[in-house]
Amino acid sequence: MPRRIKLVSWNVNGLNAAMQKGFADSLHRLDADVVGIQETKLQTEKLTDAMRDMDGYRSYWSFCTVKKGYSGTAAYTRIEPAAVGYGMGHPEFDDEGRVVWLDLGDFVLFNVYFPNGQMGDDRLDYKLRFYKAFFDHCDSLRRQGRPLVICGDYNTAHNEIDLKNPKANEKTSGFLRIERDWLDRIVGDGYVDTFRHLHPETVKYSWWTYRFKARERNAGWRIDYFFVTRDIIDRGWVREAFIENDIFGSDHCPVGLVLEI
Repeated sequence: MPRRIKLVSWNVNGLNAAMQKGFADSLHRLDADVVGIQETKLQTEKLTDAMRDMDGYRSYWSFCTVKKGYSGTAAYTRIEPAAVGYGMGHPEFDDEGRVVWLDLGDFVLFNVYFPNGQMGDDRLDYKLRFYKAFFDHCDSLRRQGRPLVICGDYNTAHNEIDLKNPKANEKTSGFLRIERDWLDRIVGDGYVDTFRHLHPETVKYSWWTYRFKARERNAGWRIDYFFVTRDIIDRGWVREAFIENDIFGSDHCPVGLVLEI
């Protein structure tokens, strides 16, 4: 009998704020086996029991150690992982708490908060170098035969269908050609955008600026993804890919993937 696994990714844009906007209820409503969250904006001392001990879930946390109230990732899981890890072995990138990974046996799940390049040329360079270091790390696992699921806020809209105003944003980080080239590169290397794989023409977004009533007008960007290695597609494991536009509490909404293994 196939095992059905529901995975969700959500940039919560500050877990403390999200908790006050019904995060626990949303987590219950999502009813996922594993939920990866990004941009927790927490340090260890700010992690409360209510955040850590969600009903039915075990949680794992990675904190930014170089700047308070910044970055950070976590994973809630109802599946007992064979192993858990943080980062990718590069202190320059790992110090910002951007990666939590779970070995779930049949595959390794990475929950990643990719850097934002809008704060200047140095951060854009950091973002591009992060992409390279991260996918070099993934490629090393692929060579060992491990199927990978990579969820999170990639901070890049891939193609014009993935944002409301592509022409107006061609010179904005998040839709720069040099950033989009990275997504082209990973697709060329055999990583598959599961939502676009199942919904090639669907226009849905996962992030809206808080300004200009953007979410009300649905003037958004699709920058949150579940990419998987090609072997997961070839095995027929991918059943559903979805974007939960009707769940609020952040400037991002949850995105998800259902596997049958």
